[in-house]
Amino acid sequence: MNIKFTKLQGAGNDYLYFDAINDLPGRLADDAGFYKELAVKISDRHFGVGSDGIIVILPASGVSEAKADFRMRMFNADGSEGEMCGNGIRCFAKYVYDRRLTDKTVINIETLAGIKTVEVFLKDGKVKEAKVFMGLPAFETYKIPAAFKSSEIVNEKLNIGGKNFEISCVSMGNPHCVIFVDDIKDFDVHFYGPLIENNPMFPKRINVEFVQVLEGGDVLVRTWERGSGETLACGTGACAVYSVMRKLNKIKRGTLNVNLYGGTLRISGGLTNGIYMTGPAEEVFTGYFNLPAGEG
Repeated sequence: MNIKFTKLQGAGNDYLYFDAINDLPGRLADDAGFYKELAVKISDRHFGVGSDGIIVILPASGVSEAKADFRMRMFNADGSEGEMCGNGIRCFAKYVYDRRLTDKTVINIETLAGIKTVEVFLKDGKVKEAKVFMGLPAFETYKIPAAFKSSEIVNEKLNIGGKNFEISCVSMGNPHCVIFVDDIKDFDVHFYGPLIENNPMFPKRINVEFVQVLEGGDVLVRTWERGSGETLACGTGACAVYSVMRKLNKIKRGTLNVNLYGGTLRISGGLTNGIYMTGPAEEVFTGYFNLPAGEG
């Protein structure tokens, strides 16, 4: 069976999009087991198409259809399902607008982290950028979740791999651990990233952002995503960095430029009125993936 997909990327964070409204047979449209297996096969950068995971476009569920226009499910490259993806949801909005599944420029999208509102900005009739209201950051330890004695994890010491870190944790709908380092380019993200991601104190694992503060106050970030490894960008991770810096009074102006290896995201807002993320959304190509007979 040939399955149609479209590859999109936001700041280098790339996902394969499946239109379960129009392109997938009914029995597969909302089958988590099918998507988990598919994500592992198709995300492989040597034996598959190559991506950080897959994102499925679905109708809003009956529970929230009065508020939401669509529903998004995202699966990491290892098949695990994630609550939300900031770069992915911008590209989701581009997909549905550019294909005229909606004519709205403000789109409400249902996710496992709640309904997110995305405003799209057009160039020549197509989406070039999008701004997402990411909601309120949650610093409470039990909301991350983490097995830790304090009610919040802010500048707490943690020894990983024989190295002492000061960590700050926050949930942006999915869990993040933010660590400031002096020189991000020479930092061994591939050694420390998985050790922190899989630390027993994080029962659902955790995404990790390694942050270098630049002259002028902006930041350079490398992100280790649970289930995908190091990626070129992470939208919720950029918002987590901004939220931690707000809490630590490290923000020098209203908007923080979060520079990632895949591009720059502009983060603004506040800890009590919510965080906004603005960044690019680009389509790469459309193709077909052959699912062997008997699968799905």
